Amino acid sequence: MSSKHSTIIKQRRINRVRAKVHGTSERPRLAVFRSLTHISAQIIDDVTGKTLVAMRDQELTAPEQAGKKKTELASLVGKQLAARAQEKGVKQVVFDRRDKQYHGRIRALAEGAREAGLIF
Repeated sequence: MSSKHSTIIKQRRINRVRAKVHGTSERPRLAVFRSLTHISAQIIDDVTGKTLVAMRDQELTAPEQAGKKKTELASLVGKQLAARAQEKGVKQVVFDRRDKQYHGRIRALAEGAREAGLIF
């Protein structure tokens, strides 16, 4: 499969998810980006097109990262993102997993955010 073809397929998967998920002022979108080594998430108000809160695993301190697996780091990112969101007054979100399955690090981030008080 050529890289152009796989890029098109990936974009179709993203579009399929985004057709069903739309953030508003009351319930912004929690968008997750996962690469091979890192994970990041941001809460976006799609009406205004502004990012309200963002968090990535590289922002965690060295003691928080020490000896942890990527899934555990994703859970910490979710918890800290939820804490930042509640400081801004965001309690409910819709979850945007992009083209990834709800599995592994994506799931860990979502469950971490739920444990810290976000509702979705």
